[in-house]
Amino acid sequence: MDVDGTMTDGSVTLLSQTDGSALEIKTFDAHDGQGMTLANTAGLRTGCITGRESAALLRRAHEMKMEFIYMKRAVKMPAYEEIIRKAGVPDFAVAYIGDDLPDLPLMRRVGLAVAVGDAVPEVKKAAHYTTKAVAGHGAIRETVELILRGKGIWEEMIDKARA
Repeated sequence: MDVDGTMTDGSVTLLSQTDGSALEIKTFDAHDGQGMTLANTAGLRTGCITGRESAALLRRAHEMKMEFIYMKRAVKMPAYEEIIRKAGVPDFAVAYIGDDLPDLPLMRRVGLAVAVGDAVPEVKKAAHYTTKAVAGHGAIRETVELILRGKGIWEEMIDKARA
């Protein structure tokens, strides 16, 4: 999945420091976190590819037990190709969630292309599914639920939900 505009609402908050530097602040949704936990419990392999580097993302990705974490990737395709090679899966077995133009090449390749509810029109057009939820407010959770329902294991996963 993408990060800014999918896992987050797309805001980049910079907090000025007295030494002239700035701290970046990212906000992650608890419902999306529950979705990621359910994905992990169900055995789905997860990861992210983003153009930015972020300590906050790295921490959240580790908390969510993401297997594949690629930051500072202005062009996402090489990271995607590395992921499918390492995972040993074909394109049709991959779902990708995006919101903006850099996500289009991957969305055109994967088996399930998902656009968040407030994605740009080009991404929505390329998507197989557009979430009702907007970025950073449950779109990841909605996507995980869609996949688990499609696999016929949603009801089973409800009983396995954990914090």
